[in-house]
Amino acid sequence: MFDRYASIVFMALGISLFFYAQTLTTSSTGGSIGPKELPLFLSVVLVIFSAVNLVAALRAKAAARKDGLEYRQFLIILGLLLAYVFLLEPLGYVISTFLFLLAGFQAMEKGQHWKSALIAAAFSGGVYYLYVDVALGVLPGLPFID
Repeated sequence: MFDRYASIVFMALGISLFFYAQTLTTSSTGGSIGPKELPLFLSVVLVIFSAVNLVAALRAKAAARKDGLEYRQFLIILGLLLAYVFLLEPLGYVISTFLFLLAGFQAMEKGQHWKSALIAAAFSGGVYYLYVDVALGVLPGLPFID
């Protein structure tokens, strides 16, 4: 049941982000890719993944669980998200996103530290490169580099 509601909320968020990204200014450098293209792309990806998750949740048979919802993992992720918000500016995007993803992966499924670290590093570095260098957007950089 939670997957259904979460999919609907994320789909609505993706659609809202898509329309909001349309209001962003275009690139002043003369290139065809500007700061609004990455949010547009990510909003479309969010809507697609939400639709896939919604279809999978509707097809899945509800399995009764003794422990119900996993409140402990939810509270851990919520705490990590709050820490991420407060550490984003002092630590920069790459470091804070890497730490958030690494801790989140470990909260969801313990073990496989190297795999989690590799995925977290690739995602945080890749998004930073795409948004800052390719789309010419602005994200908080590394704290020790101007």
